[in-house]
Amino acid sequence: MATLSQPLLFGQAGSGSAGALATDGAASAEGPWRPGPLQDETLGVASVPSQWRGIQGVRGETKSCQTTSIATAEAGTQARKCTDAQVQTEAPVPPAPPAPRPDAPGLLAFLRRVEPAVTRELSRNWQSHAFDGFEVTWTEPQQTVTCLHTLGYPPAQEQGLHVTSVSWNATGSVLACAYGRLDDGDWSTLRSYVCAWNLDRRGLHPRQPWAVVEVPSATMCLAFHPTQPSQIAGGLYSGEVLLWDLGRPEDPLLWRTGLTEDSHADPVCQVAWLPEAGRGPCSRLLSAAPDGKVLLWQGGGAGGLQLREGFALVLQQLPRSARLKKPPRGETEVGATAVALSSFDPSLFILGTEGGFPLKCSLAAEEAALARMPSSVPLRAPVRFAFSPHGGPVYSVSCSPFHRRRPACPRNLFLSAGTDGHVHLYSMLQAQPLASLRLSPQYLFAVRWSPVRPLVFAAASGEGDVQLFDLQRSSQKPAVSVEQTQDGSPVYCLEFNSQQPQLLAAGDAQGAVKVWRLSSAFTEQGPRETEDLDLLAAEVAT
Repeated sequence: MATLSQPLLFGQAGSGSAGALATDGAASAEGPWRPGPLQDETLGVASVPSQWRGIQGVRGETKSCQTTSIATAEAGTQARKCTDAQVQTEAPVPPAPPAPRPDAPGLLAFLRRVEPAVTRELSRNWQSHAFDGFEVTWTEPQQTVTCLHTLGYPPAQEQGLHVTSVSWNATGSVLACAYGRLDDGDWSTLRSYVCAWNLDRRGLHPRQPWAVVEVPSATMCLAFHPTQPSQIAGGLYSGEVLLWDLGRPEDPLLWRTGLTEDSHADPVCQVAWLPEAGRGPCSRLLSAAPDGKVLLWQGGGAGGLQLREGFALVLQQLPRSARLKKPPRGETEVGATAVALSSFDPSLFILGTEGGFPLKCSLAAEEAALARMPSSVPLRAPVRFAFSPHGGPVYSVSCSPFHRRRPACPRNLFLSAGTDGHVHLYSMLQAQPLASLRLSPQYLFAVRWSPVRPLVFAAASGEGDVQLFDLQRSSQKPAVSVEQTQDGSPVYCLEFNSQQPQLLAAGDAQGAVKVWRLSSAFTEQGPRETEDLDLLAAEVAT
């Protein structure tokens, strides 16, 4: 509330005004221009609102801030555990009382009487050899054969190619096969393959080989180097012999013979490596073909296989014991179809022929061959002995790998298989076979002696099965016959694994290679098995 005083009104300036002021404001009389005395007066409240706050307004802002995240962790601790254990020893056993000494009358006299006889018999038993070589077999052997792998190369199978040969490398871990054709057809432009699988490699794919080599001609045979695991030799339908190194996938070809006058004029039926006695790793390669030539190659420079020695099978130089039929006019060469090297004599080998008779030959032969074949080296006549023939061409021969120092030893034995369906067991010391087994009404394409069982061998038949024989059990029927192909197409080749004797590989006309796992009955020698083979070898006609 405000209190206002009445305003003081001033009139005209003059002496009156001055006098009035001089008399302390007392007036002698009131007038319009003369104010009355001052009085207090109360008036109403007047309020004036503030415009500044409305114009400025109330300004406000929201702010926030965040500190760094707080790291948290949990940890646990384990209190030490205590356990109690008790052990109990066996109760002490009181020592047995000493046995009473027998004092039967006559016991001491009896022992003294029989002691010389008992000592004499024990001495005789100590010197006896009745149980030499006997090994106790705690488990009954099972003659079972199971298929471990079925391998194949789809591009080759799509072309209808056959597996013509299989071979294991020096370590026994890599299996190679050759693709070609063994039936009628136009082979002049046929391309083929050499495929290899490493069975010890993790993640084995049966349809994807570890190594594939394209070959310009059908591949008829293969042979891994005996000491170099990655090197493998092959014979082609064109007559050429090649050597590959599967460890060089970009350029696997090492050596080749080329198509010259020294090479074969017919498909190469088999190649085999010759051991080098005391001269390091072997480098000599033997090849045979139906053109009647057996050639010995050696690695040379500039990527070529050089011909070192040559042999020719001439009809007129065969032994008369062969009783050959009169050949057609103009034909003098005898075609070779299979070869097997002796396991005890590096210069001795067995040849199978188109005429059906096996031939014993020698690399040390010096007689010149009566052949008109062109060759850069002199050709010699290797045949030393002819055996009783089969009823058709011999497709496979296999020498026994077992030999001993006694004169009548199994080293003189070999097997042969032919188109007559028979397997013949021969001794190199006589012409007639020791045994003739009819295995199949169809062709037999391969036979192989077991590398660990002296009386076991395997054969591949034209009916699509693989037969395993154990001569210790039976010489008339196979111990096991397994079906390789379901449609009965032929099995052309098979090979035992010398490093893993429980494995047997076989290739067929469907382009597949099956690896069979053999039971212990086919891989562990029985008692006196070597002696039984000695007796079989001793059955030579005198």
